[in-house]
Amino acid sequence: MDIQRPSQAKAKLKKRIFYGSIAALALIGITVLLARLKPAAPTVSRNLVWMGDVKRGEMLRQVRGLGTLVPEEITWIAARTQGRVAKIVLRPGAVVTPDSVILLLSNPSVEQAATTADSALKAAIADLEGTKVQLESSVLLAESTAASAKADAEQAKLKAEVNEQLFKDGLVSALDLKLLKVTADQLETRNIIEQKRYAFTKESIAPQLAVKEAEVDRLRGEAKLRRDELDSLTVRAGMTGVLQLIPAEVDVGSQIQPGTNLCRVADPKRLKAEIRVAETQAKDIAIGQLAQVDTRNGVVDGKVSRIDPSVQNGTVTVDVLFSGELPKGSRPDLSVDGTIELERLTDVVYVGRPAFGQEKSTVGIFKLVGDKNSATEAVRVQVELGRSSVNTIEIVRGLQPGDWVILSDMSQYDSNDRVRLD
Repeated sequence: MDIQRPSQAKAKLKKRIFYGSIAALALIGITVLLARLKPAAPTVSRNLVWMGDVKRGEMLRQVRGLGTLVPEEITWIAARTQGRVAKIVLRPGAVVTPDSVILLLSNPSVEQAATTADSALKAAIADLEGTKVQLESSVLLAESTAASAKADAEQAKLKAEVNEQLFKDGLVSALDLKLLKVTADQLETRNIIEQKRYAFTKESIAPQLAVKEAEVDRLRGEAKLRRDELDSLTVRAGMTGVLQLIPAEVDVGSQIQPGTNLCRVADPKRLKAEIRVAETQAKDIAIGQLAQVDTRNGVVDGKVSRIDPSVQNGTVTVDVLFSGELPKGSRPDLSVDGTIELERLTDVVYVGRPAFGQEKSTVGIFKLVGDKNSATEAVRVQVELGRSSVNTIEIVRGLQPGDWVILSDMSQYDSNDRVRLD
């Protein structure tokens, strides 16, 4: 028969509670310790990251952009009048001079208009010459009449003076003397009128001729315009260079409207580079700054000559004129690399430009702990960046000369403050 022992049951319960409490406390302690432990640092292969050392000294600020070679002088020849392409004399690639004929156009109405304008000009010139003859004749007639009137007035005056003396001697009656004086006064008045008429006739020549000359000038301009239109049917290069392009729509038999571009001529010996620089890097570019252009066949020095005031597709176009001979093989539309020198910074702390972070910003960079070759880990430090160049960037605060940092993109380790190197 079983005998109940209450004291032993209580002892077992207490023992279970004791061990349970210890297990709970141990579990809590382990949890707290695990929570306080730092996560294991990820491992990065040393051969897969790009490193750079921090230096102090002179830093050359540059910006870089892609571009093309373009002629300094380009001439588009446009149609001045309507016409039909009768013949294409030269094709793109031909070397041309100012008088080289490229295209021949035809337009009968332009030819007729030029002939009509020349005829009208000749008629106006003949009319002008006839008017000159008539006016000169009228001047001569007025001059002759004035001279005759002056002579009659002088004679009448002399007669009056002589008869006045004879009247004093009693040889001429008072009536005859009075009649002679009246005649003399009348002839003097006629003389004055004829002199005025002669002067007026001379002065009226210029206004009458001016009207005719203006008409001749108008018709001469009209004739020149029509002759120029006729000459424009023979399309010439107008400069020494190379015929670069004839648009596809300009073909034999096609109708051309005024203003249509017929061909493009350029001087291939005088080229410049059009470099497209990112708008964020173009703010410090100024005219006159030194530049280098890599044509793939050589590097040529130059200077910035023009900066486009507008932004297109996120870039600013910068023109660079060359100061030396271009390498062989340089030709229009050749792709080039351009590097523009902004300024030289002396005695600054700088490092190779990292794959992340812009100028005048603060970024986290992994700095090697210890020597480059023996370091086994890198820690993240906050670095304030200053002015930037193509391959380098200024360090304002956070790093010292001699430090080695990881410049590769480490964005995948943003949640870690240190990494291990193997």
